[in-house]
Amino acid sequence: MQRLSAVIIAKDEADRIEGAIASVRFADEVLVVESGSADDTAARARAAGARVVQADWPGFVAQKERATRLAAHEWVLSLDADERVPPRLAVEIGAVMANPRGCVGFSVPRLSWWEGAPVRRGTWWPDRRLRLFDRRFGRWGGEDPHDHVICDGPTAQLHAPLYHHPYRDLAEHLRTIDHYTALSAEGLRRRGGAWGGWLRPWAHLFKALVLKRGLLDGQRGLSLALLGAAAVSLKWQRAAAPPDDPAGP
Repeated sequence: MQRLSAVIIAKDEADRIEGAIASVRFADEVLVVESGSADDTAARARAAGARVVQADWPGFVAQKERATRLAAHEWVLSLDADERVPPRLAVEIGAVMANPRGCVGFSVPRLSWWEGAPVRRGTWWPDRRLRLFDRRFGRWGGEDPHDHVICDGPTAQLHAPLYHHPYRDLAEHLRTIDHYTALSAEGLRRRGGAWGGWLRPWAHLFKALVLKRGLLDGQRGLSLALLGAAAVSLKWQRAAAPPDDPAGP
C-alpha cells in the first residue's frame, strides 16, 4: 500500500477548509499550505487535524509545487479548499494506492456546482484534472492561474468525480473572472499572442452551447456560456491593450 499525502493550498478559506480536510481523512497525511489569510483559516485547519505550513504567495503553479514538495509522502493528492473527495472517489483512490498498476498519475473528472446545482453539460464537464500522482515523476506546470500536473510516465483515469464548489455566489464569480483574466492577459502579452482573439468568444459559445450541449440546460446553460464567453473576450481585450505606463499618473 502506497502512503498518501493530501495537500491543500488555501487563503481566506475559513468557511471551507474544514470540509475539504474532512473529505480526505483517509489519507495518511493532510497538509495545508496557508498564505496570509485575514481570517482563521490556519487555526481551523489545525483544529481539523491538518499539518499547516504558513508561507508567502508566489502564484498558483509555484504554490502547488511547493505544497507537493513539502508533503511527507511520495504519492500526493492535490485538492483546493473549494473541492471535496466524495466516498466513491475515496474508494477508487484507495484501490490504486494498493495497486497503482504501473502508473505514476491518475486524473479525475471534476463535477462543479453553480448557483446550487451541479453542471453536467457545457464546458464545465467533465473538466478532467490530473490530481493524484507520484511526485518523483510529476511536477506542476502551466501558467497562472491555469496550473496542471506534468507526469513523466504512464497515467490512467479514475471514474468517480471530484466535487467542486468554485463560487459562493455570483459576485464572487464575477470577481474571479476579473482577477483570472488579468493574470491570463499578462501571460498572453509575455508570449506575444495578444492579437487575433475576436473570434474566440464566439467559438466558446458554440462549443459550450452546441458541441457540449449546454443548450439542453436552458437559461442556466446559456448564462454559463455567456459568462464564459465574456471571460474569454475580456482576457483577449486586456492582452491586446497597451500595458500601464509605470511612470504615468
